[in-house]
Amino acid sequence: MEEYKINKEDEHIRLDKIVGKIKTDISRTTIQRMIEDGNILVNEKKVRTSYKVTVGDIIIIKDEEPKEIDILPQEMPLDIIYEDEDILIVNKEKGIVVHPGNGNPDGTLVNAVMAKCKDSLSGIGGKIRPGIVHRIDKDTSGLVIIAKNDKAHIDISNQIKNREVVKVYIALVRGVIKENEATINMPISRSTKDRKKMAVDKKGKEAITEFKVLKKYKGYTLIEVRIKTGRTHQIRVHMSEIGYPIVGDGVYSNGRNPFGISRSNVTCSKIRIYSSYY
Repeated sequence: MEEYKINKEDEHIRLDKIVGKIKTDISRTTIQRMIEDGNILVNEKKVRTSYKVTVGDIIIIKDEEPKEIDILPQEMPLDIIYEDEDILIVNKEKGIVVHPGNGNPDGTLVNAVMAKCKDSLSGIGGKIRPGIVHRIDKDTSGLVIIAKNDKAHIDISNQIKNREVVKVYIALVRGVIKENEATINMPISRSTKDRKKMAVDKKGKEAITEFKVLKKYKGYTLIEVRIKTGRTHQIRVHMSEIGYPIVGDGVYSNGRNPFGISRSNVTCSKIRIYSSYY
């Protein structure tokens, strides 16, 4: 679920048009249907599509549950990092969606894992998300844990909730960082200037990022990052805020991309599970 507060500049604009500016990846028709279904609210109330927003209105956009469809196994290459009788850890490539949903009926990680594991997947996630304990975005590469049975699914989910699963990220940033390590503690919220972006805001939610330098290059630094909180775009926002934006990040690096990289150069390189899951 996401929330947005209406500013003066957007006053008296139709609700569906405002949401279209916020969620550029959703069609106007879908937005209108979501409003009618009550998945987009204003001040926690259902309104008409033609409702014109006013200053201070809080728009709430709920996550739509993907429709339950029959998922077919698909033979696709998988970069398997670890596997035993309980879990499978896969290095997901950029461009691959984790599970099927509206607009992505196949060609997902789930389709590939079903072909690999046959019937040995946790059923807790339902038909759409069998075995899926967590997810990462389509355009992000990194490790994904797949549960092969319900017990592993429950145990790993609890470990993630209790922060017993540690995610380690590797990032290439622009600029040479003087410190060898540091902690960034800056609250983050939705940008008031651009709804597609996040920004450091003293009124935002707590966001803590720790990093240490792995290697320094001429004009660039390779760092290892751990996040204590999970805010949207947290690493990208924090590194840009302190003057070391992620290389290839077209949103928070002022468009500078000397290497022509097609995505932010951030990878979830390790997932460390410190307690037993079986």
